[in-house]
Amino acid sequence: MLELYSIARIQCFGYDRTMKEGPNIAPIAALIGDPARANMLTALMSGKALTATELAGEAGVTLQTASAHLAKLSQGGLITVRPQGRHKYFTIATDQVAETLEALMGLAAGSGHLRTRTGPKDAAMKTARVCYDHLAGDMGIALYDRMIAQGWLQDHPEFPVLTDLGAQSLQDMGLDVAKLYAAKRPICRACLDWSERRSHLAGGLGHAILEMILQNNWAKRPKDSRVIAFSNTGRAAFDTAFPAPN
Repeated sequence: MLELYSIARIQCFGYDRTMKEGPNIAPIAALIGDPARANMLTALMSGKALTATELAGEAGVTLQTASAHLAKLSQGGLITVRPQGRHKYFTIATDQVAETLEALMGLAAGSGHLRTRTGPKDAAMKTARVCYDHLAGDMGIALYDRMIAQGWLQDHPEFPVLTDLGAQSLQDMGLDVAKLYAAKRPICRACLDWSERRSHLAGGLGHAILEMILQNNWAKRPKDSRVIAFSNTGRAAFDTAFPAPN
């Protein structure tokens, strides 16, 4: 009995040396955990391709140091390098990487680990911004909540479900819903918004709706910014397309 208790206690506290199989998260965690690399990855969550010089500025390091960090991130599979002419541009490697970073950003915000940035962009960033490739901020949360209230989405902590009513309504707006279903990427995913700590819509549908908003000129994205700036007419069009519950 004492021997069985000892084995159980060892396993409970994680000291079972036989359990060495499975994914090794330590290398990935080390890559993300460095402050300079974390700043670079956060900057790339804007969805834009950035140069080493731009990322060095985001990280507050020299270009030489930034190049070394970027090489490690590339070798680790977290970023992709895209040569274009004499320049090299860096982007987040995959949707899975972006989703992991989104989750970490939400966890950091929920734990009180926030970076303070003062200035006129604060209110605009809180209102509407890009989170990798979908709408976040107050407008992103409103979109998610309104789609649930209208019966277009069934809420779920991770993967909300697009209903038949929602699919038809979005199809009527001009979105190719069938194409979204055919893609490998999940059509709907709930992403924790770091500013409000509530869900906004990610996944293929979240991306498609943001693209529709920009293509319809309801909003514009200022250069070198994550802000999504809605015009008054664009906000009215958004409210018509995605009405608030009565």
